[in-house]
Amino acid sequence: MSTGCHDAGGADAALPQAPRIALVGAPNSGKTSIFNALTGLRAKTGNYPGVTVSRYVGTARTDRHRHLVEDLPGTYSLEPISPDEQITVDVLDGRQGADRPDALLLVVDATTLRRSLGFVAQVLARGLPVCAVVTFTDELARRQGRLDIDAFAQALGVLVLPVVGHRGLGIAQLREQLTTWRTWPAPVVAPPTEVGERDAWAESVLAFAGYRPPERHRITQRVDGVLLHPVWGTAVFFAVMMLFFQTVFTLAAPLQGWVETLFAWLSDQVDAHVGQPWLSGLLGDALIGGVGGVLVFVPQIVLLFLLLALLEGIGYLARAAFLMDRVMARFGLEGRAFVALLSSFACAIPGIMATRTLPSAKDRLATMMAAPLMTCSARLPVYVLLIGLLVDPAAKAGPFGAQGLVMFGLYLLGAVSAMLAAWGFKKLGDRHGRPVPFFMELPPYRLPAPRAVMVAMWSSARAFLRKCSTVIVATSVVLWLLLNLPLHTDAQLSVAGVDSTDSVAVSAYTVDHSYAAGLGQLVAPVFDPLGFDWRINVGVLSAQGARETFVATLGQVAAAEDPERPEQALAAMTYPDGPHAGEAVFTAPTIAALLVYFVYALQCMATVAVLRRETGTWRWPAIAFAYLTVLAWLMAYLARTVTILLGG
Repeated sequence: MSTGCHDAGGADAALPQAPRIALVGAPNSGKTSIFNALTGLRAKTGNYPGVTVSRYVGTARTDRHRHLVEDLPGTYSLEPISPDEQITVDVLDGRQGADRPDALLLVVDATTLRRSLGFVAQVLARGLPVCAVVTFTDELARRQGRLDIDAFAQALGVLVLPVVGHRGLGIAQLREQLTTWRTWPAPVVAPPTEVGERDAWAESVLAFAGYRPPERHRITQRVDGVLLHPVWGTAVFFAVMMLFFQTVFTLAAPLQGWVETLFAWLSDQVDAHVGQPWLSGLLGDALIGGVGGVLVFVPQIVLLFLLLALLEGIGYLARAAFLMDRVMARFGLEGRAFVALLSSFACAIPGIMATRTLPSAKDRLATMMAAPLMTCSARLPVYVLLIGLLVDPAAKAGPFGAQGLVMFGLYLLGAVSAMLAAWGFKKLGDRHGRPVPFFMELPPYRLPAPRAVMVAMWSSARAFLRKCSTVIVATSVVLWLLLNLPLHTDAQLSVAGVDSTDSVAVSAYTVDHSYAAGLGQLVAPVFDPLGFDWRINVGVLSAQGARETFVATLGQVAAAEDPERPEQALAAMTYPDGPHAGEAVFTAPTIAALLVYFVYALQCMATVAVLRRETGTWRWPAIAFAYLTVLAWLMAYLARTVTILLGG
């Protein structure tokens, strides 16, 4: 029933004869839920505006027909003020190389029908075959609203179908209607285009359709009285975030233990059944010790995405954006910038793409340059590993676990730094500019559909797992080679005073005299002030491609030094020689410096590539990489110094 999901393009060549039907509508009107139901695809949905910021294409099939269905970014008007709205207008008008659709599915939220009719009039004036799809009719009835669908269809002069997308109601009828798109009725007289006449037309349509708007949702009204309050709302926001990270640590710990047990068993099987030492090392150290060391954190990653999906689906994140608009205004930005920054919690890439919803080009650039500072999921494995080395799991601060509080502090540091960076770039690029007024629809609180939550969680977790199976596998193999070459003969080991029959001693000597050690020592002058030894240096360098490889690197080093207890090996790791010989590598000042370094450093080449695509030049990605790298070093040095002064 479906093909793949694409950003605009590609699908036309695969299905040249298929009619193209575009989904248009306001943000948060249910377009993407209908798109997923028609095509069987899993595009992200959320209970707040601005989720869809690019074009998605899939195929809807009936017994005898197939139709190309395109989900366009939501817009309140066909007079665009932001890049994502411009995408929709270009497609409807067939501009900028976009193929004009053959027909439109015009998605209209029944609970906001009065506000939507201006947009409906603009769409009908385009002259394309239109089927109006009315969503949230169940919610309209539940809140004592009313709409006569047949009368509404007669007033508009087009086909109208009620659909509840997240429950699949009306989807079968809608799919069947796609086959008759050539015969869809059209208005006898197109709606007026002049604003005053359009308003009068909208009122006449509402009156003819017997429309009664829904009553104000009482629960929503009462809850918003607290959540949108400048003081209490802010307090609730911070409390929610603290509980969020407490949950990530507390609930994921047992699951993480099971994953660790699984990979320990796999490592034992490799040792027991693989006779070739080099192959055993490659499988046990590179793949299980490296990639497995990252996959151990999958429970935290999945739980993080699950909680974010629930907050989105309930409607709380829209309130958080509205609440944070007051804060963002102090930094010269608006609430939509917070939505883009919030999207970066999962990954900076969708956060950067979400800046397309911002009307101001200067706001978009400032937000893009700040988005990499938001704590993405790739940092989570690094944070969990280092916090585990720094903070006793049993430590408490009142009722809260100390590890969760440290994690919350790191996320807060990243968020505050992101807003400061956005403010700085906004001031540099727009010294006399004023913030654009912020308008955002607050959706009613809804129980999110389980399927939508699972889709949102799985799509993000799948991206993490895909990275583990590609980038991190390749990096782990390269690191294993660097850590195990050059080879040393028994005679060379004997001269060095190493017992060639002691596998642990041989592994430790090989690692300390490997190509990786040489590389780490080469950059030592840069990182010595931060307290990093060559093993940490190699991890930091490997993390430039993907942050998670830092964990894979330390996993391989630890497995080489103590294959039975790699976690304890990291905690017990010492300098083998030099002025710090015998001292612990992972001291509190060093761990603090590492944590802060990862808060700031831009260590994701995919993010750099997206910055290049969105800005259209290499200038801004180069500036972002340079300023974040310098800032990471300076802040890490400050963190180490402060920790030492505090007696750490």
